[in-house]
Amino acid sequence: MTQQHSGLGISSFIVSLAAAIFIFATLIIAGNLANSTPGGLSEDSNEAMFIGFAIIGLVLLSLIALGLGIAGLFQKDRLKVFPILGTIFSSLTILGTVALILLGLSMT
Repeated sequence: MTQQHSGLGISSFIVSLAAAIFIFATLIIAGNLANSTPGGLSEDSNEAMFIGFAIIGLVLLSLIALGLGIAGLFQKDRLKVFPILGTIFSSLTILGTVALILLGLSMT
């Protein structure tokens, strides 16, 4: 009898990759907006608020992916490849995003 892949693990993997890609794209858009705006991007602008909410939402999506990955690790009689990958990718995405935010805050 062959083991099947974990549905929770596959979901975690896909969601963590999507969140990482969208966070990366959001940060690129934020950098382009800051460079193209004379004097930099105002903290009170609608664009800055949208970028902030997008990053917060995507980090929450990564947290959901982390939860799915951990849940997939506890499923019996399932392969653990996708839950491990989903857990690793979502953890790295969360830690990387928080590190970039802290780095940005320390520079101002």
